[in-house]
Amino acid sequence: MNFYSKIIVFWLLSHLAFATEKTPIRIGVQTTGTVAWELAVLQTLETDFDVVIKEIANPDAGKAALQSDDVDVIVSDWLWVARQRANGSDVTFYPYSTTSGALVVPKDSPIHSIKDLLGKRLGIAGGELDKNWLLLQTLGKQKNVDLSASVDKVIGSPVSLNEKIRQNQLDAVLTYWHFAARLQAEGYRQIIDGKGMLKALGISENEPTLGYVFKQSWARANKTAVNHFLSANLQAKKQLCTSDAAWKQVLPLTGAENPASQNNLRQQYCAGNISHWGGHEQQTIEETYTLLRRLSDHKLTGPSENLPDGTFWTVD
Repeated sequence: MNFYSKIIVFWLLSHLAFATEKTPIRIGVQTTGTVAWELAVLQTLETDFDVVIKEIANPDAGKAALQSDDVDVIVSDWLWVARQRANGSDVTFYPYSTTSGALVVPKDSPIHSIKDLLGKRLGIAGGELDKNWLLLQTLGKQKNVDLSASVDKVIGSPVSLNEKIRQNQLDAVLTYWHFAARLQAEGYRQIIDGKGMLKALGISENEPTLGYVFKQSWARANKTAVNHFLSANLQAKKQLCTSDAAWKQVLPLTGAENPASQNNLRQQYCAGNISHWGGHEQQTIEETYTLLRRLSDHKLTGPSENLPDGTFWTVD
């Protein structure tokens, strides 16, 4: 091979390597979360990015990993993003799901309304400043019930709370949607969910509760890959909801062992798909932000009176 032939071969190989090089996207994922379902499908698609899964123990660990640049993307709520931006961070949010948590009780429980929680043992996932817990307290106040002072609160992880209510150590749980769905498949009853609470408080529009969260500076530097990732994520969601083969592929990740639980998880998961995202939905979130700011005396939202600019990532 002469000199010029070597040059041509080198040029072809270098450009082929450049063409096939993919942008890595490091995602913090909980093994008990629904993100792993989508990523399993997404990784079967042809993309110009590489998904690098980093296991995280819980939501707080994911937030810490994002802030320390150990991961590029996590799934969290827009309220945390708004609070971080108000404190100077550049994290931003793109919607992932509208599905919300729920208040669940045993099938034969005497609890049929919020008033019936008085004196009962209530498990709360997410802690004292959990959004749904604040909304539930507000609904209680409308009925002259101070839930914070009149229930026996048990703060814990969703997994531990589900086990406690199964063992009759709790009378009710306020937990994340997929843990509530598992209980409902076992015969437990839902009293109200996050959407129902917002509707009762005058906010009737469906709004995203969770989203992909990442730093704006990182997203701008990798804009094409980020937007392609978000688009591919929508494709993966659609496959899980329309293809039985795709759903069967992720069944082992759901941890659901019986058809009733599997079907309930799939139904509620698909019900949370984002059908539209724009100014109208963002205005609804602004209304919710204002409500939660007042309810928590700024503790949940931070110092900003309004949603900080840049809270939402725009695909263009």
